[in-house]
Amino acid sequence: MPIRVNLDTVLTERGMTLSELSNRVGITLANLSILKTGKARAVRFSTLDALCRTLDCQPGQLLEWVDGPPEQE
Repeated sequence: MPIRVNLDTVLTERGMTLSELSNRVGITLANLSILKTGKARAVRFSTLDALCRTLDCQPGQLLEWVDGPPEQE
């Protein structure tokens, strides 16, 4: 998929663990892990909003478009 999730980079920059983010945002660790590994098929705007508020970042810091073929279903 040509959308890369940079959640791990932002977490490192903030000195925060995935578990801590899960507790602060109220999203399960399993769902955050799916997002972090790039296996998520979609992200709700409300989830993106909660992540950006908690991590004090812009959506473009979490998501990045990279050139390449689209992922086959």
